[in-house]
Amino acid sequence: MPDITLLPLLAEIFGVTIDDLFDLTAEQRFNRMENRMDVEEELPQDVFWEYEEFLKSQLSEGKNQKRATDLIAYLYWHRMNTYAQKVRRFAKEAVRMAPNEKGCQWMLSMAEGHAVWDWNMANHTSAINFYKELVKAHPDSRLCCFYLLDNLIADHRVDEAEEALNRMRAMRDVNPIHMQVYKAHIALARYDEKEADGIMERLIKDHPDDSICLFEAAQYYARKCEYQKAIGFYERSFELTERRPRFQDALMGIADIYQIMGDYAGAAETYGRIVDLLKNEWGMTEDSELKQAQREQTRLLDMAKGQKKP
Repeated sequence: MPDITLLPLLAEIFGVTIDDLFDLTAEQRFNRMENRMDVEEELPQDVFWEYEEFLKSQLSEGKNQKRATDLIAYLYWHRMNTYAQKVRRFAKEAVRMAPNEKGCQWMLSMAEGHAVWDWNMANHTSAINFYKELVKAHPDSRLCCFYLLDNLIADHRVDEAEEALNRMRAMRDVNPIHMQVYKAHIALARYDEKEADGIMERLIKDHPDDSICLFEAAQYYARKCEYQKAIGFYERSFELTERRPRFQDALMGIADIYQIMGDYAGAAETYGRIVDLLKNEWGMTEDSELKQAQREQTRLLDMAKGQKKP
């Protein structure tokens, strides 16, 4: 058996990858790629090219086609996210230097997903058309209907949203809580706040200990900027969630609200809870998601210190 440090040289001599030397199966290579992208925030260029070449070779393989398609999308998203972070960093620096110039403002907006004033750029017509096509091809797909509803409501296309919601009601195993939540959001998109509030209040009264209901209530009130109410529902939802490991969404919502309220110490403390969750429930040690949460906690702690009077 050769020394492990000789593997790159052997791979170069034989014109193969290190994986080829070990004769890994396609599934093993898929798992190795996915795990590495989960852990590393940026892949070296040669590794990116190696993964891209292999995944492209698997796109026409019947049994591997779906897995390869998922992973090549993940590979490109991973690269896009890597460069988006760089865009954010340098675009912000450029904007600070010249705040009245539009070029880097636009790049920053695209990289961070900022709100766009121009309707022709802000509307979700492309997404709506895509999910309408999917719903037509897969009429039993609840997930496609959810995404269609999200985009229709965001664009205040409420009549079409009502039609999509009625279609979902006819599906099997649809959670009635979600049906009521969407009904409330459609009412809110119609600017009927009284009707929307009434739907949510009745839903919470009927399901006071349901973690899904409480999470949706938190999201509803956060969108209405009723922040203290939203925090209470997020906390209760997180507390009552039975599944393990728990998702971090409720805690992220709480941290965002604290930042909006200018309570950076509270936001930092909440990110500390997220770090603990990722470590203790998800078993993360070197994952990029964990590192990002730790960086955010540090940033917020620094901002909290800056708030203190000398």
